[in-house]
Amino acid sequence: MEGSTLDSRLKRDRAKMNRGQVYLVGAGLGGADCLTLRGKHLLQLAEVLIYDALVAPQLLQFAPQDCLKLLVGKRGGKSSTPQAEINRLLVEYCQQGKQVVRLKGGDPGVFGRSRGEVKALREAGCEFEWVPGISSALAAPLLAGIPLTDKDLSCCLAIATGHQPENLDWEALSYLDTLVILMGGRNLGFIVRRLQEEGRSRTCPIAIVRNGGRTNQQVWRGTLADILDRTAGISLSPCVIVIGPVAALQLMPSPSPSSLPLQDITVLVTRAAEQSSTFTQLLQQQGATVLEMPALEIRPPSSWKPLDEAIARLSEFNWLILTSSNGVDYFFGRLASRDRDARDLANLKIAVVGKKTAAALKQKHLNPDFIPPNFVADSLVEHFPEPLNGQKILFPRVETGGRDVLLKELTAQGATVVEVPAYQSACPDRVDPAVGSVLQAQNVDIITFASSKTVRNFCTLLGQVLSEVERDRALQGVCLASIGPQTSKSCRQWLQRIDLEAEEYTLEGLTHAIVRWVTEKKA
Repeated sequence: MEGSTLDSRLKRDRAKMNRGQVYLVGAGLGGADCLTLRGKHLLQLAEVLIYDALVAPQLLQFAPQDCLKLLVGKRGGKSSTPQAEINRLLVEYCQQGKQVVRLKGGDPGVFGRSRGEVKALREAGCEFEWVPGISSALAAPLLAGIPLTDKDLSCCLAIATGHQPENLDWEALSYLDTLVILMGGRNLGFIVRRLQEEGRSRTCPIAIVRNGGRTNQQVWRGTLADILDRTAGISLSPCVIVIGPVAALQLMPSPSPSSLPLQDITVLVTRAAEQSSTFTQLLQQQGATVLEMPALEIRPPSSWKPLDEAIARLSEFNWLILTSSNGVDYFFGRLASRDRDARDLANLKIAVVGKKTAAALKQKHLNPDFIPPNFVADSLVEHFPEPLNGQKILFPRVETGGRDVLLKELTAQGATVVEVPAYQSACPDRVDPAVGSVLQAQNVDIITFASSKTVRNFCTLLGQVLSEVERDRALQGVCLASIGPQTSKSCRQWLQRIDLEAEEYTLEGLTHAIVRWVTEKKA
């Protein structure tokens, strides 16, 4: 039943693609793990995305690359786009026949200021749909180990805004078992004073959850008598305040602010979109907020003919050399397309460069005969297990832009090398403007580069969205991190510096180097 309902909804969405529609989508706590499947699906169809400041940057990457992304602010104490202008944008793009996602933090119906937007859409005759989200009022306390109701401690609760606390009925609120206050960090003193004035006990428990559900979540616990002292001098926004007996409960351990070394660190990853997920996961496991700005696109070669001819005479070769996981994937993909398989490699020995290339080969149910001790092509010639003189070697590789040192050194030692293009890596046509905005706002701490091409393409892409002066300002104070010597050389050439280089030339090695660098900076 659920499957048929989902299918009908997907068909309905596709049918609407030819006319304008606005979706008011709740983003949950902000991160991808609290976004509903419905919300993710609509982001993937969006042509225009209008989003609030508290929405995590990772969510923006669900939208298509050609989606127009507009940040409208809506964060306490910060400048925001006037509500009338947001209403106008929603109507205008809907009337242009666009699929518009209005992405709001939490749930759009809980302090989401949606009524004005809905009114404008109705008056203009625009179609719209509410898409619920997980409100921080409910989720943040639970993720801190605080249930909002309890059989013995709380049979009712109220959710209030702390934005204008003078407008609330504090006499009525003081009688409730559980009171949850959003947007109240700056008015905590007023809230505590008014509750005590209305008779709430000074020993009443209170808990404050900042950045609920994120890797940098923090929780302060106390009573109405001492919470101000416990949080003196601390910026609490964005936070959820829980007042009542349940606030003293801690039914799960709260994450320690210092438990993850990259908490509060934003890392920009420039790997190809097809390759970035593993690296992103490694960084997120260390607490980092990760943005992806693909600076490479992996594509088939301009012609398959040279590789097809080499595959047709595999029996002539002694060795197959693979220096990247892309080379593995495209070579074996083409092998299969010619109705061939691993059995055709029975008389070949296989050498690979790097653990990741070896892992990609293992996925094809093959183990390499040789992996050099250092994960660079230069090391392969130096430690080759057999005399190279007289060897015939097949080398499927990137079509253009790769280093020629391996080819030259193998040939110099007497090997016959047949070099064939197996794939090509190109610069994407455009960069996501949202990533450019994050860089311009100087909200990135570290930029990572895993190849020389990503450095060059990064500079090209950045030039599309920022002037040279803006680029220099955006990169000021940002750590430039390289996976190895050749990439570092390109950083010095194109960006005039490099701040850290991995000792082991792998994604794990680069992650380790970043963690060490951040830890030393914080010490």
